Amino acid sequence: MLELLLIRHGQSEADLLGVHEGRADFPLTCLGRRQAGLLAEFITEHYPPDMIWASTLKRAYETAVITADRAGCGLKADERLMEFNNGVLAGMSREEAGIRYPEPPEGRKPHERIEKGESMLEMRFRAETVLSELLDDAEQKGFKRIAAVSHGGLISMLILALLGLPNTSTRLFATGDTGVHLFKLDHKRRVAMFLNSQRHLPDELLG
Repeated sequence: MLELLLIRHGQSEADLLGVHEGRADFPLTCLGRRQAGLLAEFITEHYPPDMIWASTLKRAYETAVITADRAGCGLKADERLMEFNNGVLAGMSREEAGIRYPEPPEGRKPHERIEKGESMLEMRFRAETVLSELLDDAEQKGFKRIAAVSHGGLISMLILALLGLPNTSTRLFATGDTGVHLFKLDHKRRVAMFLNSQRHLPDELLG
């Protein structure tokens, strides 16, 4: 069976600023880099991957570089692993966003986009496409374990896709800083071994 690790980036500068992140390209904080270093040690010791795919956004790519360097594996950047495209909200304070672009009480419909952003249906298609390609690539190359370093929203959508759940599902999958999900996959089964593990982080680094 192929093992697939889904990994979220470490703490970013946006977490400290209290702004909408999404496609806003903030780097890791000092704490985020420490988290990534401990993640790299944990992954290298327990789940060394043959290949890491990573979002091109700084916070995820930097996390992936730290991990790949420690594990001694290949690294491929793919913009389809970027976070949900939140359009005009990217980098905007939550207070300002609530005033200028209030979300409807019932939420946005799956096909609706915020200005300059993407819809949930478009995000799901993106997740399904990159997931299909990275799994096919792993099979073609005979890899036993691969990792994808991405973002909370996209990781949740990837898990919905893995489990065959609709993007309108009320089941959401949270991921903390450098949280790790592990799945085992073959042509018959997709088994969740654990979700959102942060056991590599001491309490003071949980963010």
